[in-house]
Amino acid sequence: MPRSVAVVGAGAAGLAAAIAAASAGARVTLLNAHPRIGLKILMSGGTRCNVTNREVSERDYWGGSRPFVRRVLRAFTPEQTLAWFASMGVELKLEETGKYFPVTNDANTVLEALLTAARGAGVAIDAGARVVRLEREQSGGYRLGIQTVKSAAVFGGSSVARRGGEHWLLPAAEPESWLEAQRVVLATGGLSFPRTGSDGVGYALVEALGHTLEPPVPALVPLISDDALCLAAQGLTLEVELSLWVDGRRSEKTRGSMVIAHFGFSGPAALDLSRHFLRVQGTRRVTVNFAPGETAESLASAWVDAAANAPERTVRRHLARWLPERLAERLAEEAGVDPSARVAQVARERRAALIARVTARDLGVTGTLGYEKAEVTAGGVRLSEVDPSTLESRASPGLFLCGEILDVEGRLGGFNFQWAWSSGTVAGRAAARSADDREGA
Repeated sequence: MPRSVAVVGAGAAGLAAAIAAASAGARVTLLNAHPRIGLKILMSGGTRCNVTNREVSERDYWGGSRPFVRRVLRAFTPEQTLAWFASMGVELKLEETGKYFPVTNDANTVLEALLTAARGAGVAIDAGARVVRLEREQSGGYRLGIQTVKSAAVFGGSSVARRGGEHWLLPAAEPESWLEAQRVVLATGGLSFPRTGSDGVGYALVEALGHTLEPPVPALVPLISDDALCLAAQGLTLEVELSLWVDGRRSEKTRGSMVIAHFGFSGPAALDLSRHFLRVQGTRRVTVNFAPGETAESLASAWVDAAANAPERTVRRHLARWLPERLAERLAEEAGVDPSARVAQVARERRAALIARVTARDLGVTGTLGYEKAEVTAGGVRLSEVDPSTLESRASPGLFLCGEILDVEGRLGGFNFQWAWSSGTVAGRAAARSADDREGA
């Protein structure tokens, strides 16, 4: 029986897995539910595709076991990723942020290189082939039930229902055809941007085979707020520190750029905090320090120093060291301070109120924009149910899991793509070896 590996999902992880398996000698069929392949790749990084980061470690990821993540990353490192893309003819550039992008600033460059490499390795690509059943045969191989998708309209919303808030149901549609494979790599992703084909089918498939899930939630998604600040300071982008407080205790802290929008807050600092906001239980609130690195005490000291040595300085000018003028005026007004007043004239209690708004202002966050705007999904298959050296399922041998379907998600900056390349390569190689071992047995 010829070696055969079916890879389900042609996103970043699925393409990496298919190329790795085919390069290792397996006969690979790559199935993608959406009629168009690589939509998330094309959307990523503002359509520029941030393929990896200069420095990547397990500390850049949340979810399951960090030692597990470290082992997978070491099996296919960022340095190997750079060499891999170079071998495909993709020239990358390193930006000051530590992010790598194609020099063309076009995600199509990355996608076309991956598709060319897959086809060159002999991968058979079937777009619009939605796997709605996955059954393990007594022989140890798998049968995949496929539904043909001719229109992307089926992905207008989540097409998999949840039962009791815990279990995922397989799609009602019956398979139109079946495919047999010795090994299967599941790279179906999560629920983010469901219109691209991420509709949760993968969750239903793995649960049917005995896996349990860490409940999925949107991650790397903008925060919603009804705070009047959103309209007053709409459009401002600035460096901040955000803190998530749960039942009065600080739970998480992020630092980075934040964009104030009419609906709430976006940018790296807000997006990185989103998964924590949705994961925790209890009374939640998010506060911002508009002067990252400063404290109420350090700002009070700076104010006293200014009052003594530059008494003619206005509040507006004093705050300009840390804040854009429009934001400084807004916070001053909230604290009952005239922005044009001299620093030496501001009463101590008004000064304290203003400093509190600079360093620990509540942002009135009420939720997130959900899966429609989430870059990734947090949660997924628990890592304890997967072999870290091969990413083979412990519940269903011969099944390999990679990418976003696992309980791993990275912060913003190319880390999720690196996880896709690393985990996809590990799973693809292992699936090909496993098929080879089986053939020779």
